[in-house]
Amino acid sequence: MPVAGAGKQIFEAVTTWEEIVHAPHRFGGTEYRLGHREVGHVHSDSLVDIPFPLPVRHELVESGAAEPHHILPQSGWVSIYLRKPTDVERAIQLLRRSYELALASQRHSSPVA
Repeated sequence: MPVAGAGKQIFEAVTTWEEIVHAPHRFGGTEYRLGHREVGHVHSDSLVDIPFPLPVRHELVESGAAEPHHILPQSGWVSIYLRKPTDVERAIQLLRRSYELALASQRHSSPVA
C-alpha cells in the first residue's frame, strides 16, 4: 500500500536542492532534473525511479537499498517502492545521491575559465 503524502514529502525535500527543476514525467508523476540530466522521478505516492551508473546500481541492488528497475531491470535505473515511511526517507537519500553524482558530472564537464 502506498504511503499517503509520499510524493509531496519527496517534492518538498528535492525542490530545496540548488538548481533542481521539476516537471511532469512522460510516464506520469514528477520528474526532477539538474541541467539536462534526470535525477529521478516519482510516480505518485507509490514508486520512485532513479538512474545511476551501473556500478552504483549494482551496489544499491546488492545491498538491498533499491530494487532493479521495474521495467528495465538490466539498466542503471533502480526502483524504490514506497510502502512504509522509511522507504520515503530512503528514496530521498538515493535521489540526493543521484543529484550529487549529476552535480559532480556537471562540474567536471564545465569549461574552466
